[in-house]
Amino acid sequence: MQAKLAELAKKLTGELYWDAAMRTIYATDASVYREMPLAVAHPKTNGDIRQLILFANQNRITLIPRAGGTSLAGQVVGSGLVVDISKYMTGILEVNAGEHWVRVQPGVIRDDLNLFLKPYGLFFGPETSTANRAMIGGMVGNNSCGLHSIVWGSVRDHLVSVKGFLSNGSEVEFRDLTTEELAQKRHDPLDLGVNWFEQIPGSEKLEHRIYHKLDKLLSDPENQRHIRENFAKPSVTRRNTGYALDAMMTAPEGASMCKLIAGSEGTLMFLTEITLNLLPLPPEQTAIVCIHTHTIDEALRANRIAMRHQPMASELVDKYILDFTKGHHEYDKNRFFIEGDPKAILIVEFLADTVEAVAVQTQALVADLKQAGLGYAFPTVFGAQTKLVWDVRKAGLGLIRNLPGNAQPVNLIEDCAVAVEDLPDYIAELEILLKGKGLHYSMYAHAGAGELHVEPMINLKTSEGNALFREVLAETAALVKKYGGSLSGEHGDGRLRGEFIPFMVGEKVYQLFKEVKHIFDPDGIFNAGKITGTPPMNQHLRYVPGRPTPDFQTVFSFEKQESILRLTEKCSGSGDCRKTHLSGGTMCPSYMVTRDEKDTTRARANILREWLTTASPQPPPREGALKASPSGAGGAVGMAAVKQVMDLCLSCKGCKSECPSNVDVAKLKAEFMQHHHDAHGVPLRTRLIANFSAQMRLASVFPPVYNLIFGTPVLRRIVSRMVGFHPDRTLPLLDKTTLRKWQENRIPVREDFKNSISRKDQTPTLPESENKRKTVYLFCDEFTNYNDVEIGRKAILLLERLGYQVIIPKHEESGRAALSKGLLRKARKIAEQNVAHLAEIISGETPLIGIEPSAILSFRDEYPELVGRELSAAAHKLAANTLMVDEFIAREIERGHISPKQFTREKRLVKLHGHCQQKAVASLVPTKRMLSLPENYSVELIPSGCCGMAGSFGYEKEHYEVSMKIGELVLFPTVRQQPEEVIIAAPGTSCRHQIHDGTGRRALHPVEILYGALL
Repeated sequence: MQAKLAELAKKLTGELYWDAAMRTIYATDASVYREMPLAVAHPKTNGDIRQLILFANQNRITLIPRAGGTSLAGQVVGSGLVVDISKYMTGILEVNAGEHWVRVQPGVIRDDLNLFLKPYGLFFGPETSTANRAMIGGMVGNNSCGLHSIVWGSVRDHLVSVKGFLSNGSEVEFRDLTTEELAQKRHDPLDLGVNWFEQIPGSEKLEHRIYHKLDKLLSDPENQRHIRENFAKPSVTRRNTGYALDAMMTAPEGASMCKLIAGSEGTLMFLTEITLNLLPLPPEQTAIVCIHTHTIDEALRANRIAMRHQPMASELVDKYILDFTKGHHEYDKNRFFIEGDPKAILIVEFLADTVEAVAVQTQALVADLKQAGLGYAFPTVFGAQTKLVWDVRKAGLGLIRNLPGNAQPVNLIEDCAVAVEDLPDYIAELEILLKGKGLHYSMYAHAGAGELHVEPMINLKTSEGNALFREVLAETAALVKKYGGSLSGEHGDGRLRGEFIPFMVGEKVYQLFKEVKHIFDPDGIFNAGKITGTPPMNQHLRYVPGRPTPDFQTVFSFEKQESILRLTEKCSGSGDCRKTHLSGGTMCPSYMVTRDEKDTTRARANILREWLTTASPQPPPREGALKASPSGAGGAVGMAAVKQVMDLCLSCKGCKSECPSNVDVAKLKAEFMQHHHDAHGVPLRTRLIANFSAQMRLASVFPPVYNLIFGTPVLRRIVSRMVGFHPDRTLPLLDKTTLRKWQENRIPVREDFKNSISRKDQTPTLPESENKRKTVYLFCDEFTNYNDVEIGRKAILLLERLGYQVIIPKHEESGRAALSKGLLRKARKIAEQNVAHLAEIISGETPLIGIEPSAILSFRDEYPELVGRELSAAAHKLAANTLMVDEFIAREIERGHISPKQFTREKRLVKLHGHCQQKAVASLVPTKRMLSLPENYSVELIPSGCCGMAGSFGYEKEHYEVSMKIGELVLFPTVRQQPEEVIIAAPGTSCRHQIHDGTGRRALHPVEILYGALL
C-alpha cells in the first residue's frame, strides 16, 4: 500500500502523509476513540478531492473527512484515509448581502466567518461552544446547533446549498429545485442492469439515481408511517439521530437535499462548497440573569419559566464545573457573578436595542421566578462582562478534565435531547440511574433546548469501566426513548451512538438509513462505520483495559498533575489550541501560521501520550532516558516522531493558561527533550544556547571584539551560519560594562533622603527608619546584566527615585536558556543554588523583583517543580514573594506609596505588547496599571499573541521563517501602523528584539517608559 500511496501523492497538489507521527496525531479527535488511519491528506483543490475518491474506489478504502477534529462521538476516527480540509480549503468565496447568503469552503471557522461578515451587518447564527475553531464543514456534518439554537436554529435551518463530490467522483450541487427541475432529477434514465457505479466521473447519472431512489423511498406510505412513529416527537427541537428522513419527508416539494446532508457526518458526499443563509446582526445590548438554585431540578423547573420569556439562550452550569473554576488561572477571575455555593446556575440571556429594554426583560423574569419560589439569587450581568460568564459555560468539558485520577468525564450520554417540558423528569430518572451505578457526573449546557451535557466519570482503563461505558449508554437510550427524545441532539452518532440507532428508531427505519447510505455510497468509501454499520461502541477506545500504566522517573516533579502521563491525558481533544489569531489569545502561535494539526498543542499532547503509553519504564542505558520502540512495533511511536511534532512548540506557555485543562506542553516538551538528549546526546547549538550566560560573561571581558563581530552584518552572517542561526537575524550586543559592575562601582550620595537632589542619575540613601519597608532585592538576570544594561540602570534609578533601596543579592543566572532547550538537570542545579542563596532573605516585606519576565517568572513557574524535594518548601516560599518589577510598582501604587504627582503630565499614547510567559503565569494588568500612572499616559494593549521570537526559537535557521510569520499575524502590522510619537512597550527582551527585526521600531521596557516620565 505504501507504493500506492506514494503514487497518489504525486497526483496531489496538496500533501499526503503516512508516517508514524502524522498517523498517530490523527488517530483521535475530541472523543474517547483511537484508531490508526491508513494515511492523512491535506487537499488543496477540488481536483485533489476527486483523486482521493478515485483512489478510494480503486483500493476499496474509506475516506474520513475531517475539519477541526472537535467531534465528540468519534466521527473522524477510523482506519481509512483521513482527508483534512482545515489547512487549505478555507476560502470565503462570495457574499450576497442583499440576499443574505455567503458561499464558503468547508474549512472556514465559524467565528472567523462572522468577523468577516460583521461589516455587512450579517452573521451566521448556529454556534457551538467550539465556535472559535469549529469549521463550517464539520458543523454541516453534525448539524450543529449551539448556544442560541432556541432562536437561531441548527445548521440544517440555514443550509442553502452544497457542492461537492459523490462516491463515483462526479461533482454535484444540491439546492432548492423548481417543480420542473425536481421532476427531471427524479427521472431515472438508467437500465438497472448497467453497472452505473463505474460510469466516468462527472456524469450526472448517480445524482439522478439518488433523486429517483429517495423519492421512491420517501413516497412509500408504509415508510412514512414508520418515520412518523419512530423519530423523536416533534417538540424535541434537537434531533440528530441517523439521517434526517423526517425533515425530508415534511419539507416542501422541491426543498433542498441539504436537509439530508446536514447531520450525515460525511457519509453521503464530500463537501467542497457550502452556501449559508445569514441573519441580521442581533441587537447590541445584552444581559444575562444568573439564576442560582439549590438543586438541578430547581434549575430545570426555573428553565420552564425562563422559556416563557422568549430568551436568546437558557444554559445550565452545575456545581461540579463551577468548583473547577476556583483557583484556575484563566477562569477564577470569571467567578464574580457567583453568590454562595449554588448546586446549579441557569444562565438566561436577553438581547435588545437599549439597556433599558433588556433590563425590563431581566426584571420580568426575576419577578416570575421569585413568585414561583425558584432560585435564591439572581445577579444580572450586562454588556461585555457577559462574555466572561459564557466563557465559564463554554469551558465546561475542558474544566472537568482537571479531575484527578483515572475516572474521567466521558462523552457518552452528553448529547441526549428531550422536550423542554420533559427535561426535569428525564434528568431526575437519569440521576437515579447514574447514582445507582455509583457514578459521579456533571451536567451543563442547553437546558433551553431540552439537552443537558451529562458527563459521567468512568475509568476506561479497566475492563469494568469499559463494560460500564456501554451499559450506561444502553440504559440511557431506553430512558430517552421512553420520553420520545433523540439519542443525539447536535454531537452526532459517530462511533459512539451508531450501534444504538436500530434500538432508537426501530429496525425498519434503520433499514431505511442503510438504503440511503447504499443509494449514495454503495461501497462505503465515505466515512464507513458511522451512522450505519457501526462497530460496538466500546471498541477502539483510547485506553486499552488492563494495560499497565508506566511509572517514569522525571526531572520535573509531576506530582501536582499526578504523573507526566496523566498530564498528557488531560487533553480532551477539544481543540482550543486550533483557534486563529482572529480570535485572540496566545495558544498556539505556530499553528496560527501553519494551520497544520501537527503544530497544535493537542497534537503534541496526543503523540507524547502515545509514546509514554508504549515506552519502556525500565532503567535506560543513559541516565534518566526513557526507551521506546524506534518506529512503532506494537503501535508505539519512537522518539523521532515525538521530536518531529514538538519541533514548532515555542514553549510560549499559552497552553498553561488558555487550555481549559491546563495541559502545559512547554513543561512536557522540556522534560521530553531532556530524555531525548540523554538518549541521543546534546547538539552543539543546544549547548551554546544553554550556556548563554557563560558565553556572555566571557565576551564581557572585552565587549568591543564581540560587538565588532556581531555588529558587522557580514561577520555576523558568517558566524550565524556556523552555529545554525539564521543569517538575517540580528543578535543583541554587549554593553561596555555589566549591570552588576555598574551597581558595585556607584558612589552613593550621602544625604538625607528627603533632602536628596532630584537628578535622576544620583542615588539617595534612605533614613534607617525607612529601610525595612523600602528595601527590595533585584534579580540581575543574565539578559539584563549583559545585553540590556541600560534598562537595568533605569530600573534601579527609577526605584531609587521612588523611594526604594535596591540591593542586588548573590545569585546565579535564571536557568531560562537551559530550560528552553530541555537541559533540565543543568537548570535544576541553577534553581537549587538560587533557592539556597535567596530563600532566607526574600519575604513579603523584602521581595525579589525582576526585569526580564521569562527569567524572574522562572521562580514562580518552573522552580517549585524543578528543585529537589528537600528544597520544595523553600522554593514555594520564594515563588510567593517573587514579582516582576511591573507587579511590584503596581502593588506600591495600590498601597499609595507611589503617586502620579512624581511624573510628567505630558500626554502620550503607549501601545503594549505582552510577554507570553507573563500572560500565562502572571498578568498584563500590573504593567498597564504601572504605565498608566502618569496622568495623561493612555495605555492600549496590542491584541497580539506570541511575538514569534520565543527566546532562541526565532534565531534558529529552521524556525526563522515561522518566527517572522507569527510576528506578521498581528504584532508587526499593528506596530507599523503607529505614528512615531506612539511609544511601543514590550517587557520581554526577545519581544523587543523581534519588533526591531520585524518593523525597525524600537520598543521600550515599561521601566524605561516610566523612568522617562519622571519629573
